[in-house]
Amino acid sequence: MSQAAAPRPAADDRGGSGEAPADLGAMLSAIRSGPQGPEIAAVFDFGGTVVDGFPRPPLYRRALGGGARGLSATLLGSIRNGLTDGEYSRFLQQAAQVLAGRTEDELDELGVQLFRRAVYGHLYPEAWQLIRTHEAAGHTVVLTSSLTRFQVAPAAAALGVRHVLCTEMATSDGLLTGYTAGKTLWRHGKADAVRTFASANGIDLSRSYAYADGVADLPVLALVGHPVAVNPERKLGAMATDNAWPSLAFRPRKAPRPLDYLRTIAGFAALIGGAVFGVLAKSYTGQRRKMADALMAYGTGATLRALGVRVRVTGAEHARGPRPAVFLFNHQSQFDVIIVPNVIGGGVTGIGKKELTRNPLFGPLMRFVGVTFIDRSDTHRARAALAPVVETLRGGLSIAVSPEGTRSYTPEVGPFKKGAFHIAHQAGVPVIPVVIRNAGEISWRNSMIARRGTVDVAILAPIDVRDWDPAAMNEQVETVRQLFLATLLDWPNTGSSDMEHTAPQRD
Repeated sequence: MSQAAAPRPAADDRGGSGEAPADLGAMLSAIRSGPQGPEIAAVFDFGGTVVDGFPRPPLYRRALGGGARGLSATLLGSIRNGLTDGEYSRFLQQAAQVLAGRTEDELDELGVQLFRRAVYGHLYPEAWQLIRTHEAAGHTVVLTSSLTRFQVAPAAAALGVRHVLCTEMATSDGLLTGYTAGKTLWRHGKADAVRTFASANGIDLSRSYAYADGVADLPVLALVGHPVAVNPERKLGAMATDNAWPSLAFRPRKAPRPLDYLRTIAGFAALIGGAVFGVLAKSYTGQRRKMADALMAYGTGATLRALGVRVRVTGAEHARGPRPAVFLFNHQSQFDVIIVPNVIGGGVTGIGKKELTRNPLFGPLMRFVGVTFIDRSDTHRARAALAPVVETLRGGLSIAVSPEGTRSYTPEVGPFKKGAFHIAHQAGVPVIPVVIRNAGEISWRNSMIARRGTVDVAILAPIDVRDWDPAAMNEQVETVRQLFLATLLDWPNTGSSDMEHTAPQRD
């Protein structure tokens, strides 16, 4: 997530009116210092504002095929930036064909599958940051869409948004008819739904915010005291300029290109080559730990160079002491196992899920550096596997672990498991938060393909857990999680330094 707005899209595509985009950092600061409380709403349009829409031609052509493929294509392909009247009308026609005769449970499940397969990669991290900042101010966050809940609800759940307004679909005898139930949430229909929600929940629209990208949402923007255009199409951009509305530019997250595949292959080759070189360079010592540290140093450095990934670190001094420690990192991508050891340095091993042992590349390397693998499906075995880790820490070797236990679909930091905190308490060592930003943009959660870019890492001050009560640490663990969230929302701008192995990036 960038604290500043990204470059504007090309003038012949979107936002060609010439208005200057607002600074996201300044807007976040204004929200934090402005009026607080649930009577103020933050209304977010879905397609084009919270998620970058999907391209039309291939998806709409596949939708003509009908069946399950046509259903998926219709649900995905209608998530568009700046949806027009004609495009929305075509969506309703296609929905009548492909939704009819299906159950709501079936479509709810399909919506979750589509989110985890494709939609999550199109979420704007900037939108997540705005949503969380409004929530921190106590505002009532609302996600609106002219589409169906099957398309919108999974994203809302992942973003933690409780209030969703969307077009409802009619049912008969438990099956969808393919037609809408009542008014569609399009143009004034959406504005009416927002107005009704505001009246029912004590919302003061004159002090509320609304974010949208298309001219069809002008009725909603006109309702609130703080309208904001996000990646506006041409007509909305002109209206934003005429009305002096702020305009934000969110950077689309692009799918991997052929060059990214080639660069990723080169990165894996560099990982193997660097790892082998590191082991050989220290083999004369006969000490496995020194060879393991060299493996990580040379392997991760070579990989990041080959991928074109730049790492910017804040608080690097906290990685050097005190040692040993339990380093906690938020988990976004497959490449966190490259980024974290590169930033922390030597004298560290890790804890990973048992499934990683089957990874043909990472599995053998992680075994060599002494990673402890746990079976998350068996709590008893997982606890038994963690018991020797305490002795590892007492022996002077640090541990790196993700307390979330799995990668997140959004920049959100998931619930923390307490195992790492129990280990630190038993060993008498501190925990050190390692907050990662942008790794999910370098490589999407379910992808092994990496793109060029910058990953920010903030290493926070050590936290002493020796006096924590093992039987009642839920609140303290949640405090640490909130520290991760606070850092992601208000990134520290002092003390940053690039890792020495990286080179300046070219556009």
